[in-house]
Formats: sequence, structure tokens, C-alpha cells
Amino acid sequence: MHTMRETFFLLLSTQPIWLLLLSLLGFFTILRHSTTVVQWVFRVFLRPSKDLRYYGSWGVVTGATDGIGKSFAYQLARAGLNLILVSRSSTKLKAVCKDIRSQFPNTKVKIIELDFTEDDISAGMAEFKKVIQDLDLGVLINNVGITYPNASFFHEVDEKVWMNVLKVNVKGTTWVTKAVLPKMITKNRGAIVNIGSGAAVIVPSHPLYAIYAATKAYVDQLSRSLHVEYKHWGIDVQCQVPLYVATEMASRVASVSGASLFIPSADDYVSAAIHRIGYEPRCTPYWAHSLQWCFARLLPEAALDAWRLSIGLHRRSKGLDAMKGIEGYKQE
Repeated sequence: MHTMRETFFLLLSTQPIWLLLLSLLGFFTILRHSTTVVQWVFRVFLRPSKDLRYYGSWGVVTGATDGIGKSFAYQLARAGLNLILVSRSSTKLKAVCKDIRSQFPNTKVKIIELDFTEDDISAGMAEFKKVIQDLDLGVLINNVGITYPNASFFHEVDEKVWMNVLKVNVKGTTWVTKAVLPKMITKNRGAIVNIGSGAAVIVPSHPLYAIYAATKAYVDQLSRSLHVEYKHWGIDVQCQVPLYVATEMASRVASVSGASLFIPSADDYVSAAIHRIGYEPRCTPYWAHSLQWCFARLLPEAALDAWRLSIGLHRRSKGLDAMKGIEGYKQE
């Protein structure tokens, strides 16, 4: 009688070579996809988050008075960090500062009023550098960002609008990152999180928001390059890539009415984002967003381009109708 092993090899020897190769290919394909799924489950649901106090006792959040940035401020305070909050609204800064101090009495909070749309932000950056000079700065959340008020073809975008997008998304992110790096290099430790966008990474194009998407592509490439440059200094640079999050900006630009399965609240998104800090150079923290990215990869780019164009045209039409309504109201 043949042993089980002998029977197995006898069976293999009787099969045509093409069938064996096809079976082997199928086995490795299933193994690769199974490994990917296991890694995804581990990263999203099982892997422990890092103790952010390891990087330093202070964290910086730009755009800290609304949406994702505001939620980052509260959750970093909950994680035990003192805070430097940066925003252009002094009133909102003071309100957020007061509320955080009431909820987390042991948290120290400093505020800096800085409008990145200004042509000259040298004075504001000088103040920023002065504030962080003697602090154990460990974490930077580069959250500040803006987009068009309405979907528009490239030739329709006012110069002031696209210049502000460049100033905030590119210049602001670059200035703040450059300001904190020397302190992190000195102590060989730090974490920089730049908030990117699915508009620049997940979909192949973002028509009618071209300049916004291009600035977020800059953020993505800057983050990846800095990750490689400064990893040996113990500095973890990461670009986080969200899709829609239920914030005021998403409501205004994309008509997002509220949180849902694939559109988390700012708090739910940031809760997932906090757990990913210090790991991959690029990630999509919220689990449903990463599923959407996976599905998007299965579609032809032409189909995604057509879909995004139809969305952009629809939003442009709604924006024009709204403007007509405003003009009509003014004429009455």
C-alpha cells in the first residue's frame, strides 16, 4: 500500500505540467491575498497604538479649531500631551483652549493665531518658533487645509482662491514642518503627521478641484520623501489619507449631511488616526475608507475619471444655482 505522501506525489506526477503550474499560481495568489487581509485586520483592529508621550510632552495641531484638527487637539490631550494650537481665529482658539483645560486640567495649552493665507507669515512663524523653542516638542499634526468654495474648471478659479489654496496647503505645511524638524533632530525623536487626501492618492484625478488635488499630491510626496530622509533620526513622518469625513468643510463642499458607515465623524476618524501614528509612511486610518480604496483599485482609471467628473459637474451646477439665488435676492 502506498503511504499518503507517496500517493500525493504519484498523483502529481500524473498531472500535466500546465495544470500543476496553474495550480501553483493559484495557490500563491490566494496566499498573497490572504496575507494582505490578515495584515489589514491586524493594522486596523489589533495592532496597539504607540504611546505618543515617547516622542515628547508637547504636540502641535494646525487648523485646530474645527473638524479633524479640533478632534486631534482633544484626543492628543486625552493621550497625555500638552498642546500648541494654531489657527487663524483668535476667538475659536480661546474657546477650544478653555474647553480643553476644563476637560483636562493637567494639560498645558498654548495658542498661536496664524493665518496662512497672508502673503507674509514671517512674523507668525517667528512667534511659532519662539513658543516651541524651550518645549519638548514631540508630535506635529499638519491638518490645516482649504479647497475651492465651489467646484470649478481650472480656467474659472479666481487667482485669490487658488493662491490661498497653495499658501495654506503647500506653504503652510512646509513652513511648520521645517520649523519643528531641528528640535526633533536634536533629540532623535519625533512624529509628523500630514493630512493628505484621497483626491490625490486614491482616485487618479479630481476634476474641477485640480489645484486642491495637486497641493495634496505635494503633501503626499513631501511626506514620503521626509520619511526616508529623517527615519534614521528617529522621526516618523506619515501622510494620512482620509476620504470624506463629516466636517463643516465636507458639508459645504461635498454636501455631506452627517456621519454614516463610510463617512465617519471627525472624532471617529481621529480615534483611528491616533492609532496609526508612528507606523507606515502612508495610511488610510479609518477602516471603511481603506475598503473604499481597495474597491477603487479594482476599477479602470477611465471609469473613475468619468465618475469624478460627473460629481464635479454636478457640484458646479449646484454652486451656480446657489449663486444665482443669491444674486436674485440682492436684486429684489
